[in-house]
Order: sequence, then C-alpha cells, then structure tokens
Amino acid sequence: MTHREIVAREGWPFVAFTISLTVALYLTVSYIGLAVGLVLTIFCVYFFRNPERSIAGQKGDIVSPADGRVMDVKTVVEENYVHAKTIRVRIFLSIFNVHINRSPIEGRVEWVNRVSGIYLPAYKDEVSDRNARNYLGIVTDWGKILVVQITGLIARRLVCWVQPGDTLKIGERFGLIRFGSCTEIYLPEDAIILVQPGQKLKGGETVIARFCE
Repeated sequence: MTHREIVAREGWPFVAFTISLTVALYLTVSYIGLAVGLVLTIFCVYFFRNPERSIAGQKGDIVSPADGRVMDVKTVVEENYVHAKTIRVRIFLSIFNVHINRSPIEGRVEWVNRVSGIYLPAYKDEVSDRNARNYLGIVTDWGKILVVQITGLIARRLVCWVQPGDTLKIGERFGLIRFGSCTEIYLPEDAIILVQPGQKLKGGETVIARFCE
C-alpha cells in the first residue's frame, strides 16, 4: 500500500464527522453554526493532508523523517535498538505541520516496537523515555538507524504502516502521528549532521545528514 491519498485515510472519519456536524449546526444554529462547522472541517482536511514531495538526496543522504522544527541535536547512547553511541536529531511537529512520517533512508525494517506511556507535551526533554512511542529500526548500508514516533499532550495516536521484513525507499511514507507530536532519529556517529536547532524541516525533502562514501 502506497498511502498516496491527498488526505490520509486515518483522517477520513474526522472529516466525515465534521461535515456531519456542519450540517447539524447549520440546521440548528443557522449561518454561525455553518461557519464554525466549516472551520473545523477545513482544519481536519488541512491537518491530515498528505502532500507529494520531491524526494531529495543522493546515495548516502539522510532526509528528515518528518516536517517540523529541530529541537536539538545531541550525542547520546541509544539503548533500545542500536546499542551504541549515536547522534540524535529531535523534531517537534506543531498542529500546523504535515504529520506524515517518511523513511529517512533506503533500508530494511528490522524492528518495530510500540511502547505505552504518558502524554507530556512533545517539546519536553523527558518525552523520549516517558511518553507513548513507536520505535522503527532500519538496517541500511551504513548501519542501523532508529526512528521514533512520540505522542504529545494532544497527540494520542501513533500509526505505523510497516512491519519487520519490509523494505523502505528514501522518503517513503511509513506512518503518521495525530495532532502535534515529536519524531526522533538516531544516526551512527560517523554521520555528518547538516541541520541545527531551530531549523525548519520538510519530511522527505530536507537533507539532515550525510554519510561519506
């Protein structure tokens, strides 16, 4: 399944509900209700938008797994999948960002693991260990890379469309997070990082790091 719908199918129930609500509000509250309902419907369509992207990068490039803003870039020991010192790039997604997640590089999915947790605001440092999250471990020609989908205060739903054994192309869609969240990527130490805190990213388009041949 390619998941190329203009509006992600996980958003269809929300859009259908807001359309029904719009009709009900129009019939009961007239034009004010119609306006409120239309705003809610437009927001749902906007939030679940699933735009095509011109996938950037060449062999050895790593693209952003999500739209959003770089919160930090740190060297950390990743203990869940890579089990080694890595460079972590943390990306914050506001409710106005596209919430589709994309594969940062070509590779094979080796590990998927969903972990329950709480729902702290996604910009807090401790969300990596405390919030509900989904791990996606990818084996590449340059070693293991880990992408983590993390819920936030509003985001309560993680969607991952792939499973171990699947192969991913660079920039290929693999899931989404509903309503504001955080995405992390853990890269091998020899990756050359090309982004910095505060920088805005586009999933599948912005090259965030590079491996040397």
